[in-house]
Amino acid sequence: MDLSKRIQETTAYIERCMQPKGAIGVVLGTGLGGFVDEIEVSAELPYASIPHFPQSTVEGHDGKLIYGTMGGQAVFALKGRFHFYEGYRMDEVVYPIRVMKALGIESVLLSNASGAVNPNYKVGDIMVIKDHINLFPTNPLIGPNDESMGPRFPDMSEPYDREFRAAMIKAANSEGIEVREGVYAGLSGPCFETPAEYRYIRIIGADVVGMSTVPETIAAKHLGMRVVALSVITDLGIEGHVESITHEEVQAAAQAAEPKIAAIVRSFLSNRAPRSH
Repeated sequence: MDLSKRIQETTAYIERCMQPKGAIGVVLGTGLGGFVDEIEVSAELPYASIPHFPQSTVEGHDGKLIYGTMGGQAVFALKGRFHFYEGYRMDEVVYPIRVMKALGIESVLLSNASGAVNPNYKVGDIMVIKDHINLFPTNPLIGPNDESMGPRFPDMSEPYDREFRAAMIKAANSEGIEVREGVYAGLSGPCFETPAEYRYIRIIGADVVGMSTVPETIAAKHLGMRVVALSVITDLGIEGHVESITHEEVQAAAQAAEPKIAAIVRSFLSNRAPRSH
């Protein structure tokens, strides 16, 4: 079955349970699943019940679609994302983004846990992503292009929406929370980086490194969606400060930052301007 047909069947099923058109899409990264407690939930669906939807296999990613409101704004949240390192094809990794667009969602807020390579960053910091470096071995747009989704060669001069980034920083300031703004490097994982890899990632211009977000951003931009993204610093890959790290420690650090993330996003959503035309 071709991609467009699968998307049609998935969206038809979701629309029988909820009407998310006009909502902002939210993808919750590692350790940030508790964020959904901040959402006034009106409907939820386990991924396992949704036709053609992938299943999350990573601890800290529950696998539910949640629809409700936060800060007075309708939100359509994925509690659990899909990673290339789980063995999914890139079209499966970005499938939920394409479903969001088919549901009439025009903007997406992505979140992730990352390791800092910028020596000025520390564990617990929150970074608004202003740009990324794609170090994945492939790209979700490789293969035949469906012109109904977007152009063969989408522009990436502003992958993360400038207006949304400014609004996110303003929201953080209004809550008395300092945030960084920087560049995210996306790698396939699943192993954490070596000291030499951390050094390389810093040299080529990144501030943090992680294993997600970049494919979703590429797919969203191809579809003409607006993207804003937040990264929680959960570990350090700074020269002289590279320490052993476990997934459990990453989860714990992300969970500790959840109240700050929730406060920033709630303020951002409550003040969110409608899409400019």
